[in-house]
Amino acid sequence: MSEKAPPVEIPPEAVSPDALESILESFVLREGTDYGAREVTFESKVESLRRQLAAGELKLVYDPDSESVTLLTAQEWRRLRSPLE
Repeated sequence: MSEKAPPVEIPPEAVSPDALESILESFVLREGTDYGAREVTFESKVESLRRQLAAGELKLVYDPDSESVTLLTAQEWRRLRSPLE
């Protein structure tokens, strides 16, 4: 049985603007987050993710085993990485 490859953080600037936009949009669509009583537009959700990513609050992470990219909070990323270090 082969060993699982660890996830890898991808610097947002290493991804083309179009690819990053697609990743953010895909994340919003699959999360289906409930924002409470007020409606939040799709564009606002994507922009919020972009700001959090730029501020380091979110991490862009590639999972080589599933060959997928997702967003994790900085805290989730630290927790995921801690057993590997």
